[in-house]
Amino acid sequence: MIFCVFVALPARAASIIQDTEIESTVSEIIAPIATAAGVPNAHIRIVNDDDFNAFVMGGEDIYIYTGLLTRIRTPNALRAVIAHELGHTIGGHMAQMSARMESEMRRTMMIQALGIGLMLAGGNPSLGAGVVAGATGIARQSLLAFSRDEERVADDMGFDLMVRAGYNPNGFIDVFEQMNDMTSHIESRINPNAINHPLTAERLKNVRDKLDAKDIKSKKFKSDTNATTKKYDMVRAKLVGYLDDASRIKTLYPNADKSDAAIYARAIANMRWGNLSGAAVGTRTLVSRNPKNPYFYELLGDLEYKYGHYDDSVNAYERALKLRPNSPQIETALALVLVERGGAGDTARAAELCRHVILVEPSPVVYWVLARTFDSDDGRADWAMAEFYRLQNKNDKSREYARRAKSRLKPGTPEYIKSNDILKSKD
Repeated sequence: MIFCVFVALPARAASIIQDTEIESTVSEIIAPIATAAGVPNAHIRIVNDDDFNAFVMGGEDIYIYTGLLTRIRTPNALRAVIAHELGHTIGGHMAQMSARMESEMRRTMMIQALGIGLMLAGGNPSLGAGVVAGATGIARQSLLAFSRDEERVADDMGFDLMVRAGYNPNGFIDVFEQMNDMTSHIESRINPNAINHPLTAERLKNVRDKLDAKDIKSKKFKSDTNATTKKYDMVRAKLVGYLDDASRIKTLYPNADKSDAAIYARAIANMRWGNLSGAAVGTRTLVSRNPKNPYFYELLGDLEYKYGHYDDSVNAYERALKLRPNSPQIETALALVLVERGGAGDTARAAELCRHVILVEPSPVVYWVLARTFDSDDGRADWAMAEFYRLQNKNDKSREYARRAKSRLKPGTPEYIKSNDILKSKD
């Protein structure tokens, strides 16, 4: 079950997908690159957006767009993308760009002041106006040139990171060839000085030249195992099944394709569209073929929940957790079904699961489920809903529930203190 959390990202609001299978697989693939870059504790965040994009924020948070994951075909190509992004990090490019923007702003203001001075002095008003208008253009061209240089440096650093981690940097060839297929018809008509990246053809040539170096040709690099490739294929199939339309799913995973990845994508899509019988056939086929794969039991738990078969859903999720302990999203899904079932001990078990998830990976949905483990007039339910809204940056609603919680809770209890903290916090 994929959970989404809405967050603010640069220039837009987007949702972050939380899914144990996706996060753990991607983390495993890129871990050697992150370690080589000096950020072994890198945290993967999957952005629900169809753009072919990734970026690093704050040094350890790596944001990867679903549009990139569903298009990048191999684990090594994914490593190349992340190596490039981490090249920006170890090169200090974010700080350098910020300093450069500040410098250009000061220069622009000085040039504009000169233009205004010319106009006020009664010299040549048209010349003064031209100076004012041109100042912004000069700054823009300078920043674009600076950005292109940083992208070239990040490519070089990313290449070196791949080599240092022991993986073949020809992953960059796969990425740039895909990018070239997508953009060559546009880039052929673009002024290369008017964009913030070098042309893809240039980047492709640069990487090929570096791969031709004798010291690179003589190296022996690690190869991905069939198991790693299959896990990555399953991640891509899962995302396509949950996010794409019917036409793309049929194109990528036609009915004639009997691979596990194709069955996975079609089963998820069928469940999403309400074709539960079709989803059941695919899911049970996957479970029978792969009885030790926790994520197929997770899908079975999702499916049985949609059928309303709570006992079977609980059993499937419990099996998934036995195979893959400490999986926050599976624990949250199980807690939700237990609350819905409402049998003896179900509520206590659901609350226990929620509290464990909150310690490991808090999210809005787990607080929402936790709130349902309390009676409606219990102040702890109000506190949980206050946390639910806080994590979504809905501060007015969060404070409303925090105030209600304080009015119902005994002073000094953990939930009372946390509610008070919410009320004291600044937006």
